Amino acid sequence: MKPINSGGPDAISIAPPLMTVEKFALLVGLPIGVCEAQADRRLWPIVVVGKRRFINVELVRKQALEAEFKK
Repeated sequence: MKPINSGGPDAISIAPPLMTVEKFALLVGLPIGVCEAQADRRLWPIVVVGKRRFINVELVRKQALEAEFKK
């Protein structure tokens, strides 16, 4: 299995279902500050576990597929 930050075209397809905001920013190529601000504004689906915030990558993937099929 490839490392998650390999940056290849299938990097998202092997991503874990939850990911820290920092790791998600690196994976999608956005500055960390931008992803942090978007997470603060709830533009990404967030799951809070203890003190940590995670982006629900599986829900992002599902919503993207649904949007693609609605065209």
